[in-house]
Amino acid sequence: MVRVVVVDDEALVRSGFGLILGASEDIEVVATASGGDAVDTVHRERPHVVLLDIRMPDVDGLTVLRELRTMPDAPVVAMLTTFDADEYILTALRCGAAGFLLKDTEPEQLAHLVRTLAAGGVVLSPKASRILLHGRPGTEAAVDEEAARVRLLTAREREVLVLVAEGLSNADIGVRVHLGAGTVKDHVSAILTKLRVTSRVQAALLAQRAGLLDALPQEAGR
Repeated sequence: MVRVVVVDDEALVRSGFGLILGASEDIEVVATASGGDAVDTVHRERPHVVLLDIRMPDVDGLTVLRELRTMPDAPVVAMLTTFDADEYILTALRCGAAGFLLKDTEPEQLAHLVRTLAAGGVVLSPKASRILLHGRPGTEAAVDEEAARVRLLTAREREVLVLVAEGLSNADIGVRVHLGAGTVKDHVSAILTKLRVTSRVQAALLAQRAGLLDALPQEAGR
């Protein structure tokens, strides 16, 4: 059972997401909260996934995200937004968000996206995917000291990193490269350690900055 907490300043959004996700046999919305109650609610309920509004009047969603990421066994956090071109996308991803969901996501897709997050996958709107995979700080990717850590990875780890950046879960990566999910998990752990990052999305950002994703098709990550 995937335990979910929904954080949004609008009661209608909280109740709507709760009803949609609650209809799935393998997903339980254990609590909903406004921004001010978010951190305490997550500490109390210990969910696997948090859907967190990025723009709230009482507390900034990025502030909540940073606090949640410091928790032991921190939950997977995906940001909720009404804007497919939200300017906070890169900031949230660099702070450890596992993806972005639009609030008008089709109901039949929502449960699938939550399962993807719980399984370690990355969930991004098409706009966020383009920013992550093809965005450029200027005219070309910046290969900096952090991105240079990609050179520490083995060929297999680089292959797995690219698939992580495409948003695949460990199980899906295993199917693609003909490895067991446990072996893929070990590779991902090694990648995060060598790159000195704490999330799959942060690893994907370094892959983009190092130019590993340049050959991916424009629709990658959708």
